Amino acid sequence: MNALLLVRAHTKVQFLDLIRWPGYVVPTVVFPAMFYSIFDLPVARMHPQDADLLALAFIAWAVIGVTLYQFGVGIAQERGRPWERYVRTLPASVFVRFGGRIATALLFGVMTAAIVALVARVFTPIDLTLVQWLRVLVYAIAGGIPFVLIGITIGYWVSARASVPTATAVNLLLAYAGGLWMPPQYLPHFVATISPYLPTRQLGDLLWSVVGEGNASRAVMGLVLYSAIFGLLAAVGYRRDERKRYA
Repeated sequence: MNALLLVRAHTKVQFLDLIRWPGYVVPTVVFPAMFYSIFDLPVARMHPQDADLLALAFIAWAVIGVTLYQFGVGIAQERGRPWERYVRTLPASVFVRFGGRIATALLFGVMTAAIVALVARVFTPIDLTLVQWLRVLVYAIAGGIPFVLIGITIGYWVSARASVPTATAVNLLLAYAGGLWMPPQYLPHFVATISPYLPTRQLGDLLWSVVGEGNASRAVMGLVLYSAIFGLLAAVGYRRDERKRYA
């Protein structure tokens, strides 16, 4: 119980710290909806049969962009700051620190995805029931966890200077190869072969299963496996950084 209270406290502090910066909040929350409006919204209006799949793909990318890119870069840049050094002196376990970061990242991810969903609902013929939207919400939250852990891994294993290009490359390449920017069947042969094994494709499949596309059970198993792998790598990176800076 005490650990959960500490996670809640860390989440609150991190969320309030970020929400006070319009320069962070506005681009983070609005840009995915803007890109969706430019690239996929016209296609969804011309091809109503694909509107659901296109919107769900961009909802997945919105969650990934926030959880992987924004928080991975943020952690790398925070590591040497005085506030981070102070927080390291507090009696908080790795579980508490990571729990707070995961919860904060998912809050921003849901906010970002909600704007994409709102734009899609207003301007395209997307047709999901209330129950389907609730499933999308649950899947987006649960499916975002491995991407937070990938971001944390980048944050603790990569230098602040290298974090931006590294996180950008990982985010964009995984989104493309995962079939979030174009239907997976149109990917080049080699990319299409590896696509089902990528976490981005698995999150896409999980969300697409809401409208009868994608294999939800296989996607869940893949995302759980990625969560375990990158959770371990993130924890090792955290301890490695701790020994390097504070030993």
